[in-house]
Amino acid sequence: MEETQGKTTVSPEVLTTIVRLSALGVSGVSGLAPVSGGVNRLFKRGAGDGVRIETEENTVYVDLHLILQEEVNIREVSRNVQQNVARAIQEMVGMDIGYVNIHIEDINYGDGEA
Repeated sequence: MEETQGKTTVSPEVLTTIVRLSALGVSGVSGLAPVSGGVNRLFKRGAGDGVRIETEENTVYVDLHLILQEEVNIREVSRNVQQNVARAIQEMVGMDIGYVNIHIEDINYGDGEA
């Protein structure tokens, strides 16, 4: 059987999309908070959307700025987001996780059962 030579590259935008969808899929997460100031080192487009990603070698470093729903356990939701994001990156692109830092920016009160 012949082996094909070559390599696969994954753009930062793809990583950002995976992280965003993985975080939003966790119960208790209301949305992503815009990040003011600072510059995402890899690309400017994602600087304000609540996700910051850096890669080094085969390792991904993630900072997520979240808005949570009211009356949730912040520690539990944060842990679930970390696990969900790490699992998605590892399974979908085969990269290692350096860290997934969670920054709770706000709580979404008063939306009811949207």
